[in-house]
Formats: sequence, structure tokens, C-alpha cells
Amino acid sequence: MTSSEKAALKEIIINKINDLRNEIFDLEELTKPIPLDASIGRISRMDAINNKTINEAALRNKKKVLNRLERILENSDSKDFGLCRKCGNEIPFGRLEFMPQATRCVACVG
Repeated sequence: MTSSEKAALKEIIINKINDLRNEIFDLEELTKPIPLDASIGRISRMDAINNKTINEAALRNKKKVLNRLERILENSDSKDFGLCRKCGNEIPFGRLEFMPQATRCVACVG
């Protein structure tokens, strides 16, 4: 990986981290408990509880990706940055550009 590609990936990772933090903040707002005294009706309350469950799952997934991205950003200056953990080959730049948290090449994922 060239130094310009590495710099571009760092910028992509930082942007994705910032975006994820904003999304996590929004999801945390959506997953707050629904007060019992809120007059939203029985059906609406059931919908709200269902939506809360879906948003909680999304929140867990976003936090997991955020943790991976933060670890990758910390290790972005290491010699192993951009290399597949399984086979040791270089992960294509396009894959890392789309999914910077990838730690394996396409051949090793499948």
C-alpha cells in the first residue's frame, strides 16, 4: 500500500468514526425507555417497543463497528496495516476504502 493510499484510508476511517458517533448518539436517543404515562395508545406503544428493540440491535452493531475502526486507526501506522490476518497478503485498497474495518482479504473471508 502506498503512503498516499494509507493517508486516504486514515481520512476515510476518521470520517466513518465521526459519522458513527453521530449515528450512535441518535440511536441512543431512540432507545431511551418509553414512559408508562406517555399517552400513545396500546398499538402505538407496541410499535414503539418493537422499534426500540430494532434500534437497540442497530446501536450494538454500530458500537461494534466503531470499536473496530478505532482499533484500526490506532494501528494504522503499523507494518501490518492493510494486510490480511489469515494469509498475510495485501487487502485490496478498494475493499479497505469501502470497508476499512476489514481484516481479511476476500479470498480468506469466503
